[in-house]
Amino acid sequence: MVFRRCFVASGLIVFFAFGCSGGANSSIENTTQVVQESNVTQLLIEAKATQKAEDLFHQGNHLLDGQRYEDAIKAYDEAIAIKVDSPEAWINRGIALTSLQRYKDALASYDRAIAIKPDKYEAWYNRGIALTSLQRYKDALASYDRAIAIKPDKYEALINRGIALTKLHRYQDAIASYDKAIAIKPDLHQVYYNKACSYALQSNLELAIDNLDKAIELVPDKYKKLAKTDPDFSKVRSKKQFQELLQ
Repeated sequence: MVFRRCFVASGLIVFFAFGCSGGANSSIENTTQVVQESNVTQLLIEAKATQKAEDLFHQGNHLLDGQRYEDAIKAYDEAIAIKVDSPEAWINRGIALTSLQRYKDALASYDRAIAIKPDKYEAWYNRGIALTSLQRYKDALASYDRAIAIKPDKYEALINRGIALTKLHRYQDAIASYDKAIAIKPDLHQVYYNKACSYALQSNLELAIDNLDKAIELVPDKYKKLAKTDPDFSKVRSKKQFQELLQ
């Protein structure tokens, strides 16, 4: 999932108007004016740097969308060098690394984002994806749980949570997670397919067929083809009812 966010400029640019008085300024007034001018200069420098970081961030997003992942990482690194405390840049950097299957590096990037902003849903969610790819399913589950605690209506996290639970052979818990996703978005064909897999792994032919049928109704060609070779259905594939469904 490509997540994109824009930087919010943190520097407030304040312009001071300097007027002339009828008499000579005191040394205190001159000192104050110098300090004010210095502050304005500093604010302008910070604003320029923030704009540069934002431009690099958008450049990274464009490269990420174009699947130029190495170049995207370079752009995010340059943005981070200017604005190190941007969780969005760390997250999108992690997404680019995940796309390159550099999951450990991606995980480190997500962790940096979380250290900056602990309630960042996208960081926890994508962290779960990296951990799932590393087959660290218990850790992935914990990350998805954190994501869901922040955004309970994000069905994507509930789906991936179900996948992690299935990998841990916690099939009933996986099905419960899939059902929560369906309650949010009823037409999730991939969830019905995943539920069918969970039931098939338990040798529950009836419910496996029932859910697979729903997935096939929504996307016929895809799921008929997948179910013919998916090892999750190995316990029920030889059954007549299952074979008939795939005709």
